[in-house]
Amino acid sequence: MTIADGFTEAIAAGYGFEGPAVELGAAQRGGTTYPAARVRIPLAMLNRHGLVAGATGTGKTKSLQVMAEQLSAAGVPVFISDIKGDISGLGAAGTPDDRVTARLGALGLTEFTPRAFPVEFFTLVRDKPGVRLRASVASFGPILLAKVMELNETQESVLAMAFKYAEDRKMPLVDLADLRALLNHLNSDMGKKEMEAYGGVATATAGVMIRKIVGLEQQDADAFFGAPEFDVADFLRTTSDGGGISSLLVLADM
Repeated sequence: MTIADGFTEAIAAGYGFEGPAVELGAAQRGGTTYPAARVRIPLAMLNRHGLVAGATGTGKTKSLQVMAEQLSAAGVPVFISDIKGDISGLGAAGTPDDRVTARLGALGLTEFTPRAFPVEFFTLVRDKPGVRLRASVASFGPILLAKVMELNETQESVLAMAFKYAEDRKMPLVDLADLRALLNHLNSDMGKKEMEAYGGVATATAGVMIRKIVGLEQQDADAFFGAPEFDVADFLRTTSDGGGISSLLVLADM
């Protein structure tokens, strides 16, 4: 047995499982690609955490595209945060260039037909292409919002009390303007009296929180808060023929 045969057999043994899988390509050793040493991931394992790492230009984005395409073909919806804007190519059939053709040849793929995959675009920015992705302040919750606002422990507890006050009185907290109005009310004489049952609010603490909200609004962070808000089910859709829809959150314009 040659070293090459042993290498191919070792890879085949490690990835020689049965059932549907996403194929990432073929293993390389010493700069040589071994088409028979296929590297695959079972579909059932793709709900685990993973990491694709490498230097610039080594194929991280292409790897993500290949995975998303195969998942779509298998009927599995995918959500992708597209930071650079180059994942959007999933939605159109490309034209193989010499580099792609050479890579296909190295992988032993003699027949390849480019195709488009179903894609839906989402955005966090106003007046940009794509479906606006929004959530209400109430569903965002005080714990996560406190982290965004960089509140200290005392301020975080006051924010939690404010959310509880709004919940008890069935007051809608849709956007940052609603939350700012609520804190202004709780900082008033009437509001302070009502908040005694929840532990009270110091004027200085409320003032700091209101200024932090204004700061978020100045950074246009309130674009994310509003109604109607998204539902996770929006990202778990398939086409009429069973293909998984890739939901791309476009972040390149932020």
